[in-house]
Amino acid sequence: MFLSAWARVEDFEPEHLERELYERRSLVRMLGMRRTLFVVPTGLAGVMDEACTKALLPGQRTRLIGMLTEQAVTDEPEAWLDDVSRRTLAALTARGEASARELTADVPELARKLTFGEGTTWGGTVGVSTRVLFLLATAGRIVRARPLGRWTSGQYRWAPTDRWIEGGLPVVPHDEACADLLRRWLRAFGPVTTTDVRWWTGWTVRLATSTLAAIDAVEVQLDDGTGWVLPDDIDPVATPATWVALLPSLDATVMGWKQRDWYLGPHAGELFDRNGNAGPTIWVDGRVVGGWSQADDGEIVTRLLEPVDRGAATAIDAERDRLAGWLGDVRVRPRFRTPLERVLTASRA
Repeated sequence: MFLSAWARVEDFEPEHLERELYERRSLVRMLGMRRTLFVVPTGLAGVMDEACTKALLPGQRTRLIGMLTEQAVTDEPEAWLDDVSRRTLAALTARGEASARELTADVPELARKLTFGEGTTWGGTVGVSTRVLFLLATAGRIVRARPLGRWTSGQYRWAPTDRWIEGGLPVVPHDEACADLLRRWLRAFGPVTTTDVRWWTGWTVRLATSTLAAIDAVEVQLDDGTGWVLPDDIDPVATPATWVALLPSLDATVMGWKQRDWYLGPHAGELFDRNGNAGPTIWVDGRVVGGWSQADDGEIVTRLLEPVDRGAATAIDAERDRLAGWLGDVRVRPRFRTPLERVLTASRA
C-alpha cells in the first residue's frame, strides 16, 4: 500500500500514511473482499465487514476445526478453539496492544504448530496463533496495529477493535452495506462485468444481481460483451494525457477486475502467480506492458513485454530512477513471487 500511494500521491512519504493509520486512525487495515487484506477509511470498515468479511468466518472456522481434529491437537476442537479465542482476546484487552509472541506467553496453546499442504511445494507449518488471530480479525474483534519493524514488515501488533476504533465497527444493514460497497467500487472501476462483480466481492449470483439493481446500475456494451456502470457515469470520457506507472504487487488497480485481457493482454503467465496474485507491473496509458523488481543493491530492474514508443520508454526510465531514489536503503520483496519478478531478481543476484 505504501508503494501504491507513492505511485499516485505527489511528494508522498511513508510517515504520511503511518500517521493516518496509527495516530489519527482515519484508515484501518482489515480483511475484506476475497479474504484479502485491505486498507480502507475507518468510516467504511463497518460497510466492508457486513458486505464481505462476515461471510468468510464460518468457512475459516470450519477449516481450522478440521485442522485441529486431523492433527490431534484436541479431542474437542470447537470447545478448545472457543476457549483459546476467549483467553487470547482477554489477554490482548489486558495488554492494550500486543504481538503474537506476546500473546503466546499469555496463552500457551497458541504456540502449537499446524501443518498444511503436506507433500506440495507450498506446504509448511503455521502457528495456532496465526489462525486464531486471523479468526478474531475476521470476526471483527481485533485489528492490526503498528508493524513490529519498518513499514515493509509483515508482522503486526494487534489491538481490540473497540479500542482502536472508537465505538468499534458500526452496525450497517446488510443490503445497505452491499449497495454502498458496490457503488464505491463501480465509481472507481466501472465499467465491470457481472463476473468481475462476483469475483471481486465473493458474492453469489443472486446477491450480485440484486445489488446491481438496487443501485440502479446501467448496462453498457463492451468490446467483448456487456458491463455495468453507475447511472451518472455513462457520458464519454476524454482520453487522458500519456502516463506511465510502476505499480507494486497486489495493487488495487492491477487486481481490480477478474477479466483482465483488455489491460493485461497475454502477459498473465509472467506477471501473476498460479493463485492469481499480481506481481509488480509497468503501465503505459492504461495497459500493462511489463514488470519490475528490486535488486539486492537497490536498483529497480525492469523488463518490457511489448514495444513502447520512445517517449514512454524515457518516462519508464525516469519513474524507475525515481522509485530507486525514494526507496533508498529499503528493500521490498513481494510476498507472492511471480515468474517475471523471480527472473529479474535472479538476473542481478
